[in-house]
Amino acid sequence: MNKKPIGFWTSTALIIGNVIGMGIFMLPASLAPYGFNAFIGWGITLVGCIFIAQVFARFARALPQADGPYAYTRAAFGNVFAFFILWCYWVSVCITNSTLAIGIVGYLSSLFPPLANTTWLAPLTAIALIWFFVLVNLRGLQTSGRVQLISTLLKLLPMLAVLMLGFYMLLADASLYVAHLPTTPLSLEASAAAGTIALFAMLGVESATIPAGKVDHPETTIPRATMVGTIVTAVIYIGVSAIPLLLLPQAELANSNAPFVDLFQRYLTPDSGRWIALFVIISGLGALNGWTMIAGEMTVSMANHEVFPAALKKHNARGAPAAALILTGIIASLMIAMNYSRSLAQGFTFLSVMVTASNMPLYLFAAIGLIKLWHQGKLAGESKRSWGLPIGAALAIAYCIWAWFGVGTESMLWVTVLGVVGLPLYFGLQYWRRVSRRTGST
Repeated sequence: MNKKPIGFWTSTALIIGNVIGMGIFMLPASLAPYGFNAFIGWGITLVGCIFIAQVFARFARALPQADGPYAYTRAAFGNVFAFFILWCYWVSVCITNSTLAIGIVGYLSSLFPPLANTTWLAPLTAIALIWFFVLVNLRGLQTSGRVQLISTLLKLLPMLAVLMLGFYMLLADASLYVAHLPTTPLSLEASAAAGTIALFAMLGVESATIPAGKVDHPETTIPRATMVGTIVTAVIYIGVSAIPLLLLPQAELANSNAPFVDLFQRYLTPDSGRWIALFVIISGLGALNGWTMIAGEMTVSMANHEVFPAALKKHNARGAPAAALILTGIIASLMIAMNYSRSLAQGFTFLSVMVTASNMPLYLFAAIGLIKLWHQGKLAGESKRSWGLPIGAALAIAYCIWAWFGVGTESMLWVTVLGVVGLPLYFGLQYWRRVSRRTGST
């Protein structure tokens, strides 16, 4: 048997690279209005995401031949419900790419000010980034996998720089601990809302399961990569996320398009921020590459399950899903064009909440489905006497319910509408397939 193109290191880089995208670099500005509620939200989010990652790791171990989340949810709930959940997730992946492109342009504007001052240039640049990585992924998984591995290693450098600066400043001047204390009072509602925004920065823990059909030894590679990637990311986030919230004034941070650049320019030299911006941009580009890959593979998976047109599962000569990549590129470009009436920070925050809300059905029902299949004895290698699996899944469910509370009623309603809108497509395509089979057409 030929070795498949995705191994442990690429799978781990896919998770770290997709999770550490632009979210952590734009997030301090989005979280600043919540003050210390952001720390509570972050703590709950990091723990919750580890339990969610465990759910997908268990699925990958027990169902190694399944091609990712669609197959997992279909095994538990059937075709219609699986489509509803994965349709929301698929749309969220397309929106993720537009959100990443907006974040990259936000940091690019600190290096090239005309991007912030010229109305049409920012959206055009973001759309150009979307199509550049569509072209990269059209060259095949090996090319996009190498880009992902290299960019993941490079993106850890600004994280290290932020940690070093923060520790140095706080150790050198103890007064900084109280110099910029936020005034926002603590509340359950604010903590849940902050945790929902923080969850956007942790989305992607399921990334290694999506191209499962192209992963070498998926039954061991995917669970290991999922847990290692999630834990490494969580440790990095715990250290990095607190620094801007402690060292910059709340109002200044809330209005920043490039929080880490502002941090370095405030405490070091004006030119230091440019170097941070450069590595942040590399981080965002790596994440955009990874999510472009995920968007294509997710589209192919749904086409394989006959809920998307068969044309979307066709691959080019390099083994890349060409039609799927082009379709998701078009959708991401439209989202960028629709949201540039807002500022960069406002557009990023709005889209991040919508992406988070669209991910929640998958996370919640994957955990419920894992318990259901475990109870029915349908998970290979998982004994019904082993209570670690259902306890972990139950904690993931509890976290998802808490996060959904933070999303808010309006976003939950939009996600429900989004899922319902996709159902006519599903039933229409199923009807067309039945008619085609009866008439013998293709």
